Amino acid sequence: MNRQDKQAVERYRKKIEQARRSVYVNPFETPQEQKVAVERAKKDFTFMVKRYFPHYATAETPSFHKKFVQKVKKNPIYKGFCVWGRASAKSVVNDALLPFWLWMNGEPVYLVIVGNNEKRGQQLLEELRANFEANPQIIADFGEQYNQGNWEEGFFVTKGGFIGQALGMGQSVRGLMLGGKRPTHLVFDDCETKDLVKNPKRMKEMAAWIEKDLIPTMDGYFQRYIHVNNRYAPVMIMTILKERHPKWDWDQVDAYNPLTYEPAWKEKYSPEYFRAIEDPDTGIGILAAQAEYNNSPHIEGEIFKEEMIQWAKLPALNHFKIIIGYWDVAYSGSASADYNAVVPMGLYKKDFWVIDGFCKQCKMRDAIAYMCNFQKLLPPTVIIHWRFEAQFWNDEVERTIREVEQDKGVHLNIVKVSNPKVHKYDRLLSLHPYYQNGRIYYNERLKSHADTQVGISQLLGIEPGYKTHDDYPDAQEAVVKELEKYISYDSDESQILQGNYKPNFERL
Repeated sequence: MNRQDKQAVERYRKKIEQARRSVYVNPFETPQEQKVAVERAKKDFTFMVKRYFPHYATAETPSFHKKFVQKVKKNPIYKGFCVWGRASAKSVVNDALLPFWLWMNGEPVYLVIVGNNEKRGQQLLEELRANFEANPQIIADFGEQYNQGNWEEGFFVTKGGFIGQALGMGQSVRGLMLGGKRPTHLVFDDCETKDLVKNPKRMKEMAAWIEKDLIPTMDGYFQRYIHVNNRYAPVMIMTILKERHPKWDWDQVDAYNPLTYEPAWKEKYSPEYFRAIEDPDTGIGILAAQAEYNNSPHIEGEIFKEEMIQWAKLPALNHFKIIIGYWDVAYSGSASADYNAVVPMGLYKKDFWVIDGFCKQCKMRDAIAYMCNFQKLLPPTVIIHWRFEAQFWNDEVERTIREVEQDKGVHLNIVKVSNPKVHKYDRLLSLHPYYQNGRIYYNERLKSHADTQVGISQLLGIEPGYKTHDDYPDAQEAVVKELEKYISYDSDESQILQGNYKPNFERL
């Protein structure tokens, strides 16, 4: 036995032990009580989990689990995508809990789990096989399920007729049949690796394999296909399939609200858990967190590219000829709304510097408070001139500005400006030459600044037909156009200072 086989045996042994030791069978339960409990478990998914899989029930079953399994149960030919963020137990539900629940409800389940390779598929199938073999509550309620001769890694048949088989993505589907039985329930689980999503040709091939090879292995009353993955990349096999099959179900659950940090699974997680994940020091940073947990992938630039983002030490603020901050206004504070984007930039010689930034899905009061706080921290000899698009001006905006100014004890030097009546995409593209020619710099202290990273992500997403948010690049284009008015091409810009204040701006 080689090392890999030994590891597989040891891993399965641990799963057997977990299934055997984690479940308590009430020795005093009467046959009538047992019958009532089994019948309840058939209808009540939450009760089923607690009775047979308490080792998974470390927190109360969330509502989105219950809604999803009921939806699948009611539709014998369900085709769809389980697009839950990381930490939502999508694999446990789809690889073990749901198939078992369908089986105990009398369905003739022939489960096929597809992994990104055969070994991975086998690992995903082990969870259910181990519970069928050693879970004392399953044995007590349904009898011994271990079936010698039909019990091996990647394939098993229980005495109760449940068939489980593992497959690797793209593998030949010949042999997916047992006697006259064919697959009834296909789960394509977490196959879309980081390398795969970088290979468009391979993704299209796998989408075709699912459509033309995998799904046609089913033939009968029950024909379910469930594609399990969080959407962490802009283009994936799942997005290709969804475009081709718009009527397939798309069950998306984001792990938390990006504004309030309220978890989707409130019974298990706290807002602080996800705040820590977004924190670049304690977690993975906001962009990675949004992609992995909230199905909001980071866009790789086709026009604006990562290498165009120049980080450098910020010149002293009193060395800028002029500093202007532009606010792109958003009224709503919902998770699906536009972003309030504020971009303070300065003109240094003939280059444009991003000094700081604000980019959040929030109410406009928060953006105004940011501008007030920014202005209060400026040295007394440095002035910032605030601008915002005139079309957004209304009584509510004016009232909110005055209220926040009063609260903060600040008078914002803010004026309305009108953007030229040019198609927005064309306006945003006008930023490209500045980036291409290396004339836009970012304060190096903003490298781990969440709002700036969100703004850059929006910028990189600008391409023909884009459907991403564009509030930050919209504000940046406007402020660059304002700053450009102050460039004197016949003078030595390096001699123009703002006041006599010498030290760098310590906050930034």
